[in-house]
Amino acid sequence: MHRAGIELRTFFRERDAVVFTFALPIVILALLGSIYDGVYEGSDVTTAQYLAPSMVAAGIASTVFVNIGAGIAADRDDGTLKRLRGVPMPPVAYFVGKVLMALLISVIETVLLLGIGVFAFDLTLPADVVSWLTFGWVFLLGVVACALLGVAASSMAGSARSAGAVMNLPYLVLAFISGIYFTPIGELPEPLVTAGSLFPLKWMAQGFRSAFLPDTILAQEVVRSWEHGRIALVLAAWCIGGLVLCLTTFRWRGRRDR
Repeated sequence: MHRAGIELRTFFRERDAVVFTFALPIVILALLGSIYDGVYEGSDVTTAQYLAPSMVAAGIASTVFVNIGAGIAADRDDGTLKRLRGVPMPPVAYFVGKVLMALLISVIETVLLLGIGVFAFDLTLPADVVSWLTFGWVFLLGVVACALLGVAASSMAGSARSAGAVMNLPYLVLAFISGIYFTPIGELPEPLVTAGSLFPLKWMAQGFRSAFLPDTILAQEVVRSWEHGRIALVLAAWCIGGLVLCLTTFRWRGRRDR
């Protein structure tokens, strides 16, 4: 908890990073929600309303995966990680602090995105407990999976300067092939759908749509079912896989320190 407090204070001190971290998915939602127009056949769901829950998933991925990966790369590059290895703090505290920081920031990001969806695009919030529970477990599994993958991917960046580009490229590619920026996902080419289905972002977006949208929109999905069991299985598998990747690829020292 102490380390999480340090991570949060460090994050919020960088005001420009705070603004752009929260602004990116909000601006994209506002722009795409204004560009896309129309109501899906057989449902009263608009294109913007369909986009909003998907952008919550994209916001989590941006906030957690990209920020954690870039942040750890910067800590490695400036010697912070090397210094932390010499203090009594358990190594796991560093990673737990990062995950808790990402969790809180994701909550704030989600509230802002849902606020835009409700007030700008008439998105209706769930009125039943089951939908909120669905949203809750998808949110937690998604944050943990993205955080662990961000930790693992941080080793791909050779320096703090390259970290932003290294982390943003896979995020943007996955956002497109997961049907975030292209709605509905059922109209994506089959090879892209297959590729996107291998990664957690597609399943996070589908889980959030299941919580906020009526079943009448299922005609626009790849499968005419929300597939909650498969969503849980894939996200849990990525949590485990992300942990294995962290244990096998994480580096405390930068390449120049070797």
